[in-house]
Amino acid sequence: MENASPRRILIVGLDRYGMRACVRLGLEVTVVCGTAVWDQGHIAIPDEVTVIRVDDHTSAEAVLMALARAGLTSGSFDAVYTTAEDSLVMVGLLAAHLGLPAVPPDVAVRFRDKSVQKREIRAAGLATAGAVVVDDVHDVAGITELGSAKAVLKPVAGAATERTSVVSSVAELRRRSEEYRRQGTRQRTFVLEEFVRGEEWIADGVLFEGELLFCALGRYGDPCLTAVDSGRPLNFRHFDPADESWAYDRALPVVTASLAALGLRDGMFHMELFHDPETGALTFGECAARRGGALVQEVVHAKFNVDLAACAIQVALGRRPELDVRIRPGAIGGAYLTAGPGLLLDCPSADQVMARPGVEFVRIERPVGERTPAVSGTDHRIGQFMVAAGTAEELQQRFDKVWAWFGPQVKIVPDGLTSRELRALQSALRPGVRFGDALWR
Repeated sequence: MENASPRRILIVGLDRYGMRACVRLGLEVTVVCGTAVWDQGHIAIPDEVTVIRVDDHTSAEAVLMALARAGLTSGSFDAVYTTAEDSLVMVGLLAAHLGLPAVPPDVAVRFRDKSVQKREIRAAGLATAGAVVVDDVHDVAGITELGSAKAVLKPVAGAATERTSVVSSVAELRRRSEEYRRQGTRQRTFVLEEFVRGEEWIADGVLFEGELLFCALGRYGDPCLTAVDSGRPLNFRHFDPADESWAYDRALPVVTASLAALGLRDGMFHMELFHDPETGALTFGECAARRGGALVQEVVHAKFNVDLAACAIQVALGRRPELDVRIRPGAIGGAYLTAGPGLLLDCPSADQVMARPGVEFVRIERPVGERTPAVSGTDHRIGQFMVAAGTAEELQQRFDKVWAWFGPQVKIVPDGLTSRELRALQSALRPGVRFGDALWR
């Protein structure tokens, strides 16, 4: 009998849209889920999916031991897949061990290590920031100059601008080093990059056998670092290929050349570029060998009728995705709903946000009673929402109106308050409710 198409897939980490695609394709799905993601609990797992719990789904040891306990071997799967950034290299190694196709480990390293990535991009003759590795961010005594007037300090294999900051002097670098040492940060290998100005563009697409099948080009409303420093929520949209074809004409050659330089032939990518609006020049920023985060999946699906997660599963199975690209007119974008650090008591519901003009999708991610973190990064949010509008200008106006409406309704207990300040806050949060004692009325 002729061998049937692959039907058994191993997914590392939880991916709501990846699992949905697998179920729709009738695949037998096994998901390896780490404790941190499991405890978050905001991704529903379909009944058809078998879950294997592990301490850490980024650890090859933990994953292999869990598979062995479950009696699963190299013959148990036809494909392996992940969209978890910090599992990419491990999955490359795991796939090689299981004899399955995946992004090779050496290619995955180029997409994870920012210093290696920029080295490969420069070697291909493409413009990118200069970068120097900081072996231990807890000890920067040997660094006597930044190499540029401004530099960006970031983990060598980070994500979502976590612990990413701009430093303007060696003294500022040393203050940041002392801060990380006091915090006892686990990430200690960092990179110091030349600061690049300009608009921050994004490219999200699908590769199969070296061919670029699809690419959606867009931009952040503010560059990620600007959003972090200003406290303004992250927001983005994708350009319209007809009305903004100039952007595609300018960027696609850089995108394809960058992917070739990094050696990616099959899979998904999320790339960031810096565009100088005065000269039109594009500078390579970073690229991930996975689907974009935030609401990239939802926005691309709404704007282009392309399900990136379904494409990713097809590629993992060795199948060429069949795309039915249909471009929706107007502007569609995603944005974050944020709040300051502290204990979340209440916020508007998804239904309430959906009732705002132009809002088409909402996900409230933080439950009441959870503490929002103080560590900077674009991934720190209460939720996300997607908006449609006639123009990019109207889209931004609708973002602004949702933020202006949402923020004052968030009830949060900020960190570090004294008892006196908490009592005052209690009265403000519950006006008209008496908390004092009275001998008589």
